This record gives sequence, structure tokens and C-alpha cells, in this order.
Amino acid sequence: MSVPDKSIDPRLLASAEAEFLDKGFIKAELKTICENAGITTGAVYKRYKGKEDLFCAVVDDIAEQLDLFLKKRSGLDFSGLSDKEIYDSWQMTYDSMLPLFSLLYQHRDTFTLLIDKAAGTRYENFNHEYVTKMSYAYEQFYAEAKKRRLAKAEVSREEFHVLISSFWTCVCEPIIHDMSWEQIEEHCRIVCRFFNWQEVIMLKKGDENFV
Repeated sequence: MSVPDKSIDPRLLASAEAEFLDKGFIKAELKTICENAGITTGAVYKRYKGKEDLFCAVVDDIAEQLDLFLKKRSGLDFSGLSDKEIYDSWQMTYDSMLPLFSLLYQHRDTFTLLIDKAAGTRYENFNHEYVTKMSYAYEQFYAEAKKRRLAKAEVSREEFHVLISSFWTCVCEPIIHDMSWEQIEEHCRIVCRFFNWQEVIMLKKGDENFV
């Protein structure tokens, strides 16, 4: 029984990433990917169903890491949080935001593919779907703040979606435009100042659990 040549995989994925970055998914050619990787199209089809499957193999990891990043921050028992924790959760800080920018910067090529080059694949609506997930998480925090009468503003689901879309664009643009890490660090500080979520929902400190 023959043993699959695993040495092919890294150079195939590297060649695919380069071709997709250059041309986007739709215009990228499997033939060019194979030629640049020094393999046959038959070797690709032994591993992937086709071009879309190959594209997804390149971006799956960063998509999964982003989902995990969000789940860690939204998969909470909101009712178990103190008033202070609810209040603090609405304060966007440099230290809390920098890990996200760091993750995207480390994976900037595959992230760019995911959000800017994925038309024609099952990831083509990733931005909208991710914003929807973020909006839902914000709504859960907001609902708890309203329940405790900490949030005074009325903010609709549609409004949250618009605001989160704007926020997500501010996160994505520095990566797409290939900013240096020093520029991204400063951008992170600016974003934290710009998006004053406590003011958006007119959040006040509760009377309990604040020392």
C-alpha cells in the first residue's frame, strides 16, 4: 500500500495561498497553483474535492480561531456577573483589544483571503455572519444591563448590527491595507477611544458590588 507524500501539502497550500491572494478565488487557476507547487492536478484531487475545498483549507484555521475568540467572550453566564463586571465589559481597552489585532496580524494573509477574496466560496458571507454573531453577543450583555437598569438607552437589534459592522470594518481595514505592527498598535488605541460603548447604551454604575 503506497504512503501519501505529505511533503506535497505545505507547498500546495503555500502556492494556493499566493494564487488566491493575487487573483481572488474566482479568478485563481488550479493549473497555476499546481505548476507553482510542482505537483499534478491529480495530486490535488487526491486531497481536496476541488478549488473551493482547497481555498477553505487555507482559511479554515483563522476562521476557527476567530470563532473561538468570540465564543470565549460571549459564552458566559451573564446572570452570574456582578454589576461591576457588566459595567467593565462595556469598556473597550487597549489591553483587551490588542490580542485580536495580534491574531489577525499574525495571520494577515489568510485573514485577507477570508474577508476580501472569498467570493464564490462558502466563506463569501463570513463578514456578515461574523458581525451577526458579534451583534448577538453584544445584545446579551445589553439585555442583562437593561434588566438591572444599568443601561438607559434604547438600542435596537438593527442599530447594534450597524454599529458592530462599523467596528468590524475598523478592525479589518488595517490588515487589508497592510499596516505595520506599530501602526496597528496606534490604530488599536484610536479604535478604543472612538467606540465608546458605555456612552452608546448610556451605561451607569450600579449601586451594588462597586468598591
